[in-house]
Amino acid sequence: MKTAVVILNWNGRKLLEEFLPSVVAYSTEATIYVADNASTDDSVAYLTTQFPMVKIIQNKRNGGYAQGYNDALQHLTEDIFVLLNSDVAVTPGWLPPVIAAFQENPELVAAQPKILDYKNKEYFEYAGAAGGYIDKLGYPYCRGRIFHTLEKDEGQYNDTVNIFWASGACLFIRRTAFWEAGALDAHFFAHQEEIDLCWRLHAKGGHIKYIGASHVFHLGGATLAVANPKKTFYNFRNTLLALVKNVKGVRLWWLLFQRMILDGVAAFQFVFQGKIHHFVAVFKAHLSFYRLLPIFLKKRKIHATNFKYYRINNIVWRYFVLKKRTFSKGY
Repeated sequence: MKTAVVILNWNGRKLLEEFLPSVVAYSTEATIYVADNASTDDSVAYLTTQFPMVKIIQNKRNGGYAQGYNDALQHLTEDIFVLLNSDVAVTPGWLPPVIAAFQENPELVAAQPKILDYKNKEYFEYAGAAGGYIDKLGYPYCRGRIFHTLEKDEGQYNDTVNIFWASGACLFIRRTAFWEAGALDAHFFAHQEEIDLCWRLHAKGGHIKYIGASHVFHLGGATLAVANPKKTFYNFRNTLLALVKNVKGVRLWWLLFQRMILDGVAAFQFVFQGKIHHFVAVFKAHLSFYRLLPIFLKKRKIHATNFKYYRINNIVWRYFVLKKRTFSKGY
């Protein structure tokens, strides 16, 4: 199977300097592309002179993660796409275990490796850890990461298991499945668009796996820091949009009602913590959600299914009330 490792870049020369060498060194089985999202720095010139073996795709606009990859991938013909963040360091032998899984299982449409913290390499990283799930209300969580509790990697997730979503930080996906599912939804722009995509992949009968025999290190927050209110905005808004788009039936409205209440609680927690900008971000997220609602109601007619997407009903109750802070404690 032919593999394309595609790194999306926007004004990220420093990240390319730090992380691209490992990708070039340890990805000899693949063709490496950097898809530049209309950068205004000297990223492209740097790539041309320092990494002539890397193929450059120049997007005409900065469409964020979702549209950026959709634009970049449309002319690639490799069997497997690896959507790799520009702040990920890969390791020797990271590709073969995952590619072998695709070769052995025709129903496998997407996968991710073990994702560890680049700054604290003994611990899992927030964005993906050891494979993702969501609860009934759409809150995402991972094996190895529940909310902001990160587990130490002690080999407890060295397995291969079915998961609900694979992290966009290092997402392996069949080319045919990517396009048949409708690609990434550009309305998300950034954050949780991979969850929406994986939801549609499941609805079409595909399998998604975490493969612990492969591991990478993710810096995280390189493009949008955790403390940035924009991250809060996209996370709160996009969870609501994903629910509208993918949950079939009248139960959606009860789920949205519960989410709105919990979002309000979270917003006022930001106030008590002195994070006024994040309180405003939640408010803006809801306004943006209402503006996009007519568009997503149309998408809902196409994509909503009765597929059971959740393992647990309410992660907020388990984590904050029952104090179950790790995946093995009841998730």
